[in-house]
Amino acid sequence: MKPIEKKFFDTFTDFQCLILAHMNRGDINGITASHYNIIEFILRKKGLTGKEIATAFKITPAAVSKQLKILINNGFITQKQDEADRRKFILSVTEKGKFIVENSETFRKSMTQQAASILTSAELKQFNSLLNKILNEIKL
Repeated sequence: MKPIEKKFFDTFTDFQCLILAHMNRGDINGITASHYNIIEFILRKKGLTGKEIATAFKITPAAVSKQLKILINNGFITQKQDEADRRKFILSVTEKGKFIVENSETFRKSMTQQAASILTSAELKQFNSLLNKILNEIKL
């Protein structure tokens, strides 16, 4: 690894840790970042099944099932048998789950504003451009 790549690796790792630390600091009612992502995804894409979540998140159905069980038991989502195809179970977000997403959105905006206040307009524009370039090229 070239010295500049090592420096980028170290800085990017620190940045990832900062983001995760802030996400965990926003932990509400025992919700982890992965729980939050599932709740938000179900809220945005109505009528999902566990299998569809597994496909979208590129994780095993067993892993999704474990996460869904936690979310159901804690009252953040519900699961109902599909009337058209009784083999499928449709997921939906409860009011308690919606509250989590709304509060997290407020927290995320606060963190974004704090980060943006550190940079000049030109730096923000460049940073946004670089992040978009990375996001467009990295396929998870």
